[in-house]
Amino acid sequence: MDVVLCWHFHQPDYRVDGRYHKPWTWLHAIKDYADMAAHLETVPGARAVVNFSPALIEQLLDYPGRIRACLEGGELPGDIVLDALASDPVVAEPDLVAQLLRVNLRRMKDRFAPYARLYDRAMLGAIEDDQVGDLAVWYVIAWLGESLRGAEIIRRLVSWQGAYDIDERRELLAFLADTIDEILPRYRRLLEAGAVELSVTPHSHPILPLVLDFSCAREAMPGCALPATPYPGGEARCDWHVQKSRQIFESVFGQPPRGCWPSEGALSEASLRLLGRHGFEWTASGSQVLQGSLVGASGRVTGFAQLGPWRLGGAGQPACFFRDDGLSDLLGFEYANWQAGDAVGDFIRRLEGMRAECLRSGGPAPVLSIIMDGENAWEYYHENGWAFLHELYTRLDEHTELRLTTFSEALARRIPAKLPRLRAGSWVHGSLGTWVGDPAKNRAWDLLCDAKRAMDAALQLVDTRQPPDWVEAVYHQLAICEASDWAWWLGDDNVLEDAPEFDALYRHQLARLYRMIGMAPPDVLDLPVAHAPESSANPAIEVQGAMRRSD
Repeated sequence: MDVVLCWHFHQPDYRVDGRYHKPWTWLHAIKDYADMAAHLETVPGARAVVNFSPALIEQLLDYPGRIRACLEGGELPGDIVLDALASDPVVAEPDLVAQLLRVNLRRMKDRFAPYARLYDRAMLGAIEDDQVGDLAVWYVIAWLGESLRGAEIIRRLVSWQGAYDIDERRELLAFLADTIDEILPRYRRLLEAGAVELSVTPHSHPILPLVLDFSCAREAMPGCALPATPYPGGEARCDWHVQKSRQIFESVFGQPPRGCWPSEGALSEASLRLLGRHGFEWTASGSQVLQGSLVGASGRVTGFAQLGPWRLGGAGQPACFFRDDGLSDLLGFEYANWQAGDAVGDFIRRLEGMRAECLRSGGPAPVLSIIMDGENAWEYYHENGWAFLHELYTRLDEHTELRLTTFSEALARRIPAKLPRLRAGSWVHGSLGTWVGDPAKNRAWDLLCDAKRAMDAALQLVDTRQPPDWVEAVYHQLAICEASDWAWWLGDDNVLEDAPEFDALYRHQLARLYRMIGMAPPDVLDLPVAHAPESSANPAIEVQGAMRRSD
């Protein structure tokens, strides 16, 4: 039986006006992206599909240059933690100290006694300026992936326990720049060696089905409330995201992608056709999308063979794989609380049971797809899931009846079953309700629609003396605003610590788009989306003459 392990890497673009407002991109780079590459490099038969969002790729390309420019005498990198490491003295600013306490308490804080002591002092409000530099160094050490802990600079800093001066912090910064800079080349080498298949997401992680047609959300949620108007020019925007993703992917990895993991596994029939037009051979979503698509279908396939591959329409359409939600969620949420060997043993037994059931039914063995976030789960595991993932890859590689493979390889060996229809949805509950339907989520879309109409009107008036790359910069800023991440945090379904900050970041990005087209941002962007009045005015009508400038 074929088993595909697919890890998705994504972070939204945290840059606003030249600064990173959150450090999560580089923190996950030195932890999860590095460790996940190391597993594939060290287990000879390890195989996986690794998916990158281009918004993440652009940030991974940006960070090393910022850090090295700072070390060579330039300005600070523009990231709250990296700036602290590069500063002398370090000042105990409240926002900095709060960020330096953002760790998993059980797996990261409690593992390192010097960090735990500084953490406790900071929580009591008793940390001094001369201790914040040490706190920043230990914060990096706590976040570091297991595969990097053997580096000479890290072993030295750990052995010294503290009292780090600016030279040691700068040495750590150089190590971080080198580590981040090497992430994408490592995955390219793994691709060229055949250890991974790399796939891509539309550029800034938009929910393609909704950008194309809000009403498709009602296929899984009949009667749900929708934004006030359709998204203006949605198909052209989806084309932009997909074209840009293919360009960036090929420039970084040296070959075009064959597969696309759509943002949050969100698919509709219209978005599937769009991916086919752009040459993708496969895509994927969650099993609840498949189950909803097969309801009432004649000749419905039952059991594990439902998971794929499937194809809607003719040979020009991409094949569809559907993840096993139960198995994927065991890795994402449950096994972190198990001993590594017990967890892997349980997982293998489940796979063997699925294979045996398929054999008893006389049907073909399925492609079992485990698709999950490849970065956020591991901090809940002991030592970033190192023992668990190493044993998982090793035992699957050695298994005589389970075969680690990739989606493209599996597709080459199988003829996809005919999918009668595709009900629009995502890997989150099989619907699109995480991004639309709630009043706050719909307000976010209304604000985006207003900004898009203003941008379209402004571009009609662009002075021919504008730099040639200016329009592309405006489109890129719009793409950031179209990311799925902003609506995720709005509404009552994801009320978490970062929700207010993501609300603010979204409004900052929209405001920047308005300023780029020569307009003052509307006052409504001063209010949290969760509490803002319904958006009704169309600012595009005020753009007359705003773009006729020669600066």
